[in-house]
Amino acid sequence: MEMFVHEPATRLPLFSNLYEYLLVVHPDEKVYQQVLDEKKLFFDRFKEKIAIKTKPHITVSNFLAKETMEETIIRWMQRIISTQNKFSVSLNNYSGFPPHTVYLRVQDHQPFRQLATSLKVVDQYVRGNNCPTMKLITHPHLSIARKLPATIYEKAIMEYAPRSFHASFEVQQLILLKRKHQFDNCKQVSVFHLGADNRLFN
Repeated sequence: MEMFVHEPATRLPLFSNLYEYLLVVHPDEKVYQQVLDEKKLFFDRFKEKIAIKTKPHITVSNFLAKETMEETIIRWMQRIISTQNKFSVSLNNYSGFPPHTVYLRVQDHQPFRQLATSLKVVDQYVRGNNCPTMKLITHPHLSIARKLPATIYEKAIMEYAPRSFHASFEVQQLILLKRKHQFDNCKQVSVFHLGADNRLFN
């Protein structure tokens, strides 16, 4: 069986009494496989294992918290996310974060920005318990490979920037994961289902 890990969009400093939590979106089965194929192609071309070790996902938030806070965080997230509309994600071509990450562009950032705004109340709770500020992602992306050596990144982005990739999927749920440190495997903590199209009631 292949072993995958989740990588947050932003690296947080770890503290011995805190867990790292990741709130992520997974593509549907069809797009998941398409992205997985792209990651395997990247590995075949550049021999960078990080491309095939990480699951296809979009990070919504990552943060540090005490395990004793988990129940309250889940309750808050359940309440907030259940009121948010389901939404579509369109992946549109490649881009990069110099000098280390090649990724697929998310075309519409607005639903993620709305989620980030709604989750600020959880950030207040986290900071109120002497934990670092939550990283709420407003520029979402789906990594093909990250933590690349600069020389590999330069070669890869030259090849990938002109390439085309188009795929879409509907986001119906967010998944909360946790791990003790960056070398630990992520464990699923909870699944939050987005609500129906609440625009009917606005």
